[in-house]
Amino acid sequence: MHNDTTLERNNHLNHSQKESTEDNLLHAIAVPDEMRLSFWPQHFGTIPQWITLEPHIFAWMDRFCADYGGGIWSFYTLSNGGAFMVPDTDSDEVWSLFNNMNGNGAEMSAEAAGIAVCLIAYSHHACRTECDAMTTHYYRLRGYALQHPEAHAILRIID
Repeated sequence: MHNDTTLERNNHLNHSQKESTEDNLLHAIAVPDEMRLSFWPQHFGTIPQWITLEPHIFAWMDRFCADYGGGIWSFYTLSNGGAFMVPDTDSDEVWSLFNNMNGNGAEMSAEAAGIAVCLIAYSHHACRTECDAMTTHYYRLRGYALQHPEAHAILRIID
């Protein structure tokens, strides 16, 4: 038999757990245009060959998305210290990506596509440079990807 105090305590615990879970969600914050020039050196400046990351991300998108034809990308930072970029789009168009290295394809938003190719580029760069800081960037972005509504599609591409 439960009394009112027990029920009140259980409700409080359930509410606290829910708040704690929401507090643990990662958030992406758009980088303002005036901060674009400092984005790469600020977040990746200690990583060997960091200047090659952006063109490698473009190349991965070109490789995975037959319809990709270049364009402007937006930069984002994460509440856990991570950072990534996303192709700009004027609409909610669906991006079709296919990774011929694992045989998986998926349709996703521009944000999910950007996350997927950044994860691939970060992973390859971490292996190539053997840099722990690059590995940390990979796992920060992966943490955000795992919470993303399109996590399944992102993971199909990077698996």
